[in-house]
Amino acid sequence: MTTVPFPRRTTSPEPDGGRVGIIDIGSNSIRLVVYDGPARIPAILFNEKVMAGLGRGVAERGTIGEQAMERAIVALGRFRQLADQMQISSLRTVATAAVRDASNGDAFLARLRTLGLEAELLSGEQEAAMAGHGVLAAIPEADGIVGDLGGGSLELIRVAGGEVHERASFPLGVLRVAPLRAEGPRVLDRAIGVALGSLDWIEQARGRPFYLVGGSWRALARLDMHLTEFPLPIVHHYAISTDRVHQLLRIVAQIGKKRLKAVDGLSSSRIPNLRDATALLSVLTRRLGTSEAIVSAYGLREGLLHSSLSADVRAQDPLITAAREEGRRQGRFPEHGDLLDRWIAPLFGDEPLAVARLRNAACQLADVGWRAHPEFRATRGLETALHGNWVGVDARGRAIMARALYTSFGGQGPVSPIDLLCTVEEQARADRWGMAMRLGQRLSGGVAGALERSRLALQPEKLVLHLKSGDHGLYGEAVERRHKLLATMFGRRATVAQD
Repeated sequence: MTTVPFPRRTTSPEPDGGRVGIIDIGSNSIRLVVYDGPARIPAILFNEKVMAGLGRGVAERGTIGEQAMERAIVALGRFRQLADQMQISSLRTVATAAVRDASNGDAFLARLRTLGLEAELLSGEQEAAMAGHGVLAAIPEADGIVGDLGGGSLELIRVAGGEVHERASFPLGVLRVAPLRAEGPRVLDRAIGVALGSLDWIEQARGRPFYLVGGSWRALARLDMHLTEFPLPIVHHYAISTDRVHQLLRIVAQIGKKRLKAVDGLSSSRIPNLRDATALLSVLTRRLGTSEAIVSAYGLREGLLHSSLSADVRAQDPLITAAREEGRRQGRFPEHGDLLDRWIAPLFGDEPLAVARLRNAACQLADVGWRAHPEFRATRGLETALHGNWVGVDARGRAIMARALYTSFGGQGPVSPIDLLCTVEEQARADRWGMAMRLGQRLSGGVAGALERSRLALQPEKLVLHLKSGDHGLYGEAVERRHKLLATMFGRRATVAQD
């Protein structure tokens, strides 16, 4: 039997610590994000961005321009009021490269204090560390180099083993790339070569992934998803091969703004810098010998939250934690997901841990469709897994979970885009999970007792459901039918035994 080392609650969930807000003052944008929910993976309640462009004047003249400063102050005043009205228990304001490098940065921070905002001015190293923590919050197994591209700076961070290691910050933000490229075709390449040459740890990550943080690189990923007709428009964990990165450099140089504006999810404010962001990524991946570029939707803001957690909380699986919370909110019976996963696990004893965690996540969501109309419960389950705000899982994993839930709620036959994202074998495995979940839900009525007193066993010719003598009355017609369907999926016959 596969043992899955995910922490399981045995009591009701602890109350949340209250809403947390982060104001991130970057070189391109200023953003307020409000979080609530489990500390390991809080949900985003509110997210608003203003493209203030503080870094543009810094790149050109060394100062924050008057118009940009006024635009920022207006936005920050609004954010401060919203934070008060949303009853945020903790509001943290941080400023990065533009304010750090501007000759009038102190004057800008003084104006923030008149709004009641005491901003932390992060050093380049602190900014890098938080970006690394952000990637680990969303992709705990990350092993490679994180690249956080802002308007004013580029941070490079070594991550491995769930920890942030060496890091460095360079004045190579996307707003600074255009002047370098204007000096000649090889100037950017030489500048990056000098930057990387100063890092004696960079060789440790040669041949490993490069994790993309920052709006400009997310915009590039959205363009690639559009061009390749990728069937799931979720940018987090989207992977781009290094060869494709170099192809995109040529594509972006030729594609027109009108076509770019037609790309779903591609912010028009990112279009002017797209070519420079792509050129920078192309040079970096070539010089680093990167295996692939992987997008992280999490960055500095989530890193600020993640870095403040205890080691025990950080160690929690973000996918399981989020799925368990969603199951608790939408399901009828708390903690049923963990119990259901343990109940069906004996049928899947040969599964590797990476596969078993997807099964566990699907079980956490096994009751999310009950409020939907019966005709649409399968669709609700599919959409929850496929389109949920999950991290710690790629598109293929989402599709496998979605297929399991679709089957568990009675869905049958092929369904797009699942059939485009995972193999026939993976879909068959997910169907077995779903049918096992469906059997457990029908036998137990969604409550704990029947599952705690019964067990499944896979034998060479039989799929045996062991029941206590007092529970045989639960084996009604609907349970028998689902038992037989599940047994057929395993090439066995259904048998009931008394414990």
